[in-house]
Amino acid sequence: MEAYRLLYPLRTYLIVSGRLGDEVNVMAADWVTVLSHKPTIVGVAVSPRRYTHKLITKYREYVISVPSIDMLDDVWIAGTESGPSKIEKLRITFIKSKKIVTPSIREALANIECRVIDSRDYGDHTFFVGEVVDYTYKKEAFTDNEPKPTSKFLAHLARYKFVVFNEEVFTPSKT
Repeated sequence: MEAYRLLYPLRTYLIVSGRLGDEVNVMAADWVTVLSHKPTIVGVAVSPRRYTHKLITKYREYVISVPSIDMLDDVWIAGTESGPSKIEKLRITFIKSKKIVTPSIREALANIECRVIDSRDYGDHTFFVGEVVDYTYKKEAFTDNEPKPTSKFLAHLARYKFVVFNEEVFTPSKT
């Protein structure tokens, strides 16, 4: 058992990098985290062997797209194939982001636009830290500033296994 697997299941995201045309890429990533609320800063770990790493380094921006289970086949392709040739296999629609040039994904439940403010190498990955400069989301997937569990948010269990959240919500007895 690899120690990092003890942290799973983790939410799965699609990281969009580059520019429309020959240099756009989409990569599946589980290693995404919030670092600050004000300002909103998020980070993603990307291996230097990935095409996404090259594009984020070059353009200093990326989009974190939040897929639903309905996008599972695209998530799988984005996570198991490398390079720009996989884009033709994806059934996603790129749309213009609000504040950065890197495109967003129309089918995603949300798109979070980030500008890189720092990057550091840790072991075999680079951690790209991005300040959130804008975002879009599907109103039906979020209510009262909370995600709706029934919106089929995708989580990676292990290897080729994924799960979604169900309607059951728990709260502590003392709230």
